Amino acid sequence: MKTFTVLLQKEFRESWRSYKFLWMPLLFIFLGISDPLTNYYMEDILNAVGNMPEGFSVTLPDYAPIDLLKASTGQFQSLGLIVLVITAAGMINRERQNGTATLIYVRPVSYIALFMSKWTVAGALGMVSAILGYAGSMYYTSILYGPVEAMAFIQMVLTYCVWILFSVAVALMFSALFKTAFAMAVTIIVLPVAIMIESLIGQYWHISPWKLADYGVQFIAQTDNEYYVKTLLLTVILMVLAIILGIFSTRKNSGTTKI
Repeated sequence: MKTFTVLLQKEFRESWRSYKFLWMPLLFIFLGISDPLTNYYMEDILNAVGNMPEGFSVTLPDYAPIDLLKASTGQFQSLGLIVLVITAAGMINRERQNGTATLIYVRPVSYIALFMSKWTVAGALGMVSAILGYAGSMYYTSILYGPVEAMAFIQMVLTYCVWILFSVAVALMFSALFKTAFAMAVTIIVLPVAIMIESLIGQYWHISPWKLADYGVQFIAQTDNEYYVKTLLLTVILMVLAIILGIFSTRKNSGTTKI
């Protein structure tokens, strides 16, 4: 436990020094508030731009709060998730490539503590960013489009936090398995690109970790989803397996560290 605490402090210090806990939340906040503000003021933006043909008019749909929160989730699942998993995908392998891991591996360090410290910090970074992003989206959505039930909003955010923890576990697993560049490429294919594939052909199945974020948004609509619990359990199981494989790969590939 003492080793885990020391490594956890190390990871938090590195994240603070690289300003990850500043720019990552700011990114998610920007993504969260962009859709409510842009859609609400779209007509004013178009009028301000000018140079529109005479008689040109735009009829904007009437959005409900769930539409804006779903749009914010889509923003998090695209740019936000890509930035987060790229950050996590280099946490283990980058230390092996630049020789920093040598200072750690020469000591009697538990590989479980090493992996879990990185997963804890990366997960905390992702969850803090997502919570602040949703808070910004919720603030402007409630002001401009109407209120949302607090408990439904909390359930949605907690569901997305589980997805964040799963994504970080997968990214770190690939970071332990492969070299940095290849780990990033595989992580992007498995997570963000898989979300795009899910949106295209996902109607043929109902239980998948890639559906968890969308199922979380359905809490806002207060609709029962019979597949939510099964999807949540599957996501947690796969997350645990990714952590186990990541720990094993960290130990196995420790010999590839550059000196």
